[in-house]
Amino acid sequence: MSEETKAYIAGFLDGDGCLMAQLIKRTGYRFGFQIRLSIVFYQHVQNIHHLKWLKSLFKCGYIRTRKDNMAEYTIVGIPVVIKTIRQILPYLRLKKKQAQNLLKFERISKKPSKKEFIRFCRLVDNTVQYNFSKKRKNFTPEVLKHLAEINLSP
Repeated sequence: MSEETKAYIAGFLDGDGCLMAQLIKRTGYRFGFQIRLSIVFYQHVQNIHHLKWLKSLFKCGYIRTRKDNMAEYTIVGIPVVIKTIRQILPYLRLKKKQAQNLLKFERISKKPSKKEFIRFCRLVDNTVQYNFSKKRKNFTPEVLKHLAEINLSP
C-alpha cells in the first residue's frame, strides 16, 4: 500500500471513522468477557463503493448496511486492528492518541492471567473518553462483579 493511500485512509478514519475497545459479555469465555477492538468506517450507502475499496485493500472485516441508509466497514479483532493502526498511524491527526492507546492491547497474551485481564479491562475503560456511546454498559466493575460471582475475585 502506498504512503499516499495510507495517508488518505488515515484522513478517512479521522473524519468518518471510529476506533473502539469494548468489553463484551460472553458465556464460555474464561473470565466471562471478551476484550474486542474494532475500527469502523462510515459512509452513506450511495458511497458504499469507498468502503468496498477499503475492504479490498485490508482483506478483512465486513460491510453492513444500516436501516438509516448508512453503511459501515468494520475490522474486528486485536491482531488485525493493531496491524491496520500500524499502517496508518503516522498520518492520523484527530485519532492519533486514541490509536496509540489501542496499540497497548498488542501486549495482551492469548491466555492472560486474571490480573492481566483486569489490567486490560481498565485500559478498555480508559478508551471511553474518546467515544460517546449511550449503549456502553460493560466496564471493569461489571467484570469484577462477575469474577466474584464465579469465585474468581481478584
